Amino acid sequence: MRDILFIKTSSLGDVVHQMPAMTDARRRYPEARVTWVVEEAFAPLAKLHPGVDDVISVSTRRWRSQLLQSSTWRDISAFKARMRAVNADKVIDTQGLIRSALIARTAQGERHGYDAASIREPIASRFYDVTHKVARNQHAVTRNRLLTGLSLGYSPDDAIDYGLIRPPKDEASRYAVLLHGTSKAAKEWREVDWIGIGKWLRGQGLDVLLPWGSERERLRCERLVAAIPGSRVLDRQPLDATAKVIANASLVVGVDTGLLHLAAAYSVPLIAVFLATDPGLTGPVGSGPMTVIGGKGMYPSFERVIEAAQKLLAAA
Repeated sequence: MRDILFIKTSSLGDVVHQMPAMTDARRRYPEARVTWVVEEAFAPLAKLHPGVDDVISVSTRRWRSQLLQSSTWRDISAFKARMRAVNADKVIDTQGLIRSALIARTAQGERHGYDAASIREPIASRFYDVTHKVARNQHAVTRNRLLTGLSLGYSPDDAIDYGLIRPPKDEASRYAVLLHGTSKAAKEWREVDWIGIGKWLRGQGLDVLLPWGSERERLRCERLVAAIPGSRVLDRQPLDATAKVIANASLVVGVDTGLLHLAAAYSVPLIAVFLATDPGLTGPVGSGPMTVIGGKGMYPSFERVIEAAQKLLAAA
């Protein structure tokens, strides 16, 4: 196996969930050249995986909003040329969307993906040369690993390894990261609960850091900082820089959001607050200490999160 091309473009959580499959493939084929196609916003994150030789950025989100500009079509042509230049032995689309399947069609090599019963958008399965059946009631990490193994001819073992290397840590710095931002309003925890856990963490001698990714989240950060003495808003920064902050946290508390899965990938002690989604399918998985509270249709209070935090910090 000389060249393997993976397509997992977005979102942030999906990109993190792809990392164990990249680790598996690298261990099975240590001499292969591994390339990952990913949305430009997540390219810095994909580059953190030591088993990835090359990252090809795709800009479908930006292109859709600028279709009438000539620069967009030049970018698309350049992207297609770079894809054809890879000349992979296997092209594996673990995204399972029509959009990602079309991207796979621009590449040279045998194209693999989910079959019509296993995929999110069944029409996409028609664009692959080889399709594989992978049960949809399994966690996203498991599905990615199984599809990759079926495509490359091996069975993944039980151990989940994201492959990420934790950056050096300042032992004198003890802080918690509160991941309050998420893609859907139904997944959001009330601000009064964030304030409750934030004040408690400050009482335990931990600094409290609040990242943000949108203007709405930035405004929420300002309200939370005003109510949690001694907390601070993180500057907006590339994902690799944010990853470093999360990797060295003493504790991460977050709702169902991509950065929460990044904390799990780095084995950081974490508490996941689920409100509108099933943690069995998309919850954090990893080797580090973690507690999942709530679930679809549930609403946990910050007092429950404090109880979980006490146990995690005591164990640490």
